[in-house]
Amino acid sequence: MAELATIARPYAEALFRVAQSGNLSAWSDLVTEMGQVAAHPDVVALAHNPKVSASQKAETILSVLKSPVTEEAKNFINTLAEYDRLTLLPEIATQFHDLKNAQEGAADAEIFSAFELTAAQLSDLTATLEKKFGRKLHPSVKVDASLIGGVRIVVGDQVLDTSVRAKLQQMQVALTA
Repeated sequence: MAELATIARPYAEALFRVAQSGNLSAWSDLVTEMGQVAAHPDVVALAHNPKVSASQKAETILSVLKSPVTEEAKNFINTLAEYDRLTLLPEIATQFHDLKNAQEGAADAEIFSAFELTAAQLSDLTATLEKKFGRKLHPSVKVDASLIGGVRIVVGDQVLDTSVRAKLQQMQVALTA
């Protein structure tokens, strides 16, 4: 996948520069939506179909988007379609989001919890994690009952695992060593 990331990087950086001159949050929403649309199996099949012209592919993607589409966004999609790069949109969206987080000094935090978290619990946990990691975090919570209890947090390449499952695994390793 490194090749996809390498090819997508200039597109993401160019789109980010355009977005900086406008409304960055609106662009972020639009780029995220573009990535989600392009990741859909039907759109991937359309993008790989040699019988469909580049302009038809671009029009189809633009027609599916719910966010307001600017002229720059239309040109971007048309360019990707022309060079047969529409399948890069999910990776472009990921890299765009990373560039936005880097500019804001923020990061995404994936929180895996054994049980559903209340708003108050999530708020407290996020505040504690922001102090620990020293930056603003954008949390997303997923319930994973296999954790048994506790939470597993992934921020970038850092993992903080305080789940019961992790503690049981540590005990198993210690007992069998």
